[in-house]
Formats: sequence, C-alpha cells, structure tokens
Amino acid sequence: MKLVILDRDGVINEDSENYIKSPEEWIPIHGSLESIGKLCQNDFRVVIITNQSGIGRKLFSIESLNSIHKKMNLYLARYGAIIDAIFFCPCKPEKNCSHRKPKSGLFNQVSERFGISLNNTFYVGDKITDIEAAIAAEAIPVLVKTGRGKDEIDRGVIPKNIAVYDDLADFVSHIITQK
Repeated sequence: MKLVILDRDGVINEDSENYIKSPEEWIPIHGSLESIGKLCQNDFRVVIITNQSGIGRKLFSIESLNSIHKKMNLYLARYGAIIDAIFFCPCKPEKNCSHRKPKSGLFNQVSERFGISLNNTFYVGDKITDIEAAIAAEAIPVLVKTGRGKDEIDRGVIPKNIAVYDDLADFVSHIITQK
C-alpha cells in the first residue's frame, strides 16, 4: 500500500494564528486539492494528522471540526480525492499528550490502523514539530514552504537533510514522477 500522510493547516489549507474555527475560515491553498486528487488517481491512500488544540482551548468544538472536515471533503471530491482517515489531537501543548506532534502517538495509530510500517511513508508538514514527529515515527519527513514552512526555514530550525518543496503540488509532482 502506498500511503502519504499530510498535515492540514498550512499544507492543505491556509493557516491562521487565530486557528481555523469554522468552515467559513477553511480556505484551501491553491493547488492543494488537485494535488490530493492526483495522489488518489495514482493509487496513493491519503491520511491527515493534525494538532487541533483550539478544541482544548475551547475556541471551537469537535462538531465545528467535523463541519470543517465535511467542507474539506466536499471540495476534495470535486477532484476525485478521498481522505482515508483524519487523526487529530485536541490537546493544548501544556498537557504533554503523547498524540500531539512533535510526539508520534497519532502516527502509531495510523501504523496500527493500516497495518503498515511508516518507514516508507511520507509525512508532509509546514512546521518543525511536523518534521520532529515524522522522524520520531520513522516516517519520511517533508517540509513545504506554505503555511509556516518558509518562516521555519528562515529561522534555521529545519535540518539540512530534510526534503523541502514549494507547496503540496510541487511535492506531489515529484513523487508521482518517481513511481
């Protein structure tokens, strides 16, 4: 099975320092939906792993998160894209939850659910915590410059050996041509 794991905010949709709290605030990054469609058309399964501490901070509810994901899935369907599963951690950072990135708890759940090792699975994120979580889970970390990616590069926190792409479309074009 070919599996790609994606972060959500900053990779698929625009991120916000104020959190994405409603479907109205969910705005796809140009080219991201089409890119997920291309992954699906090329026999990749797609999973999302995302921290959603806005729930733990009581800024929005799980019902709101479900509504956001419903909108995302409706938009993705236009491109023949299907998200096989969405794993999220609602905890605030100070709770030190084993599922919150940069820890690998959600990755372990993906591995168990799909019955695979993640050592040949890409995880695409836009923050150093995404990279750290992928490394901890023994997945292949990839950084995109969308969301906070460019800022993370400018801060010098991304290890030199990490693959960096302009955006999700750039990454998808690369792995599809490598098949």
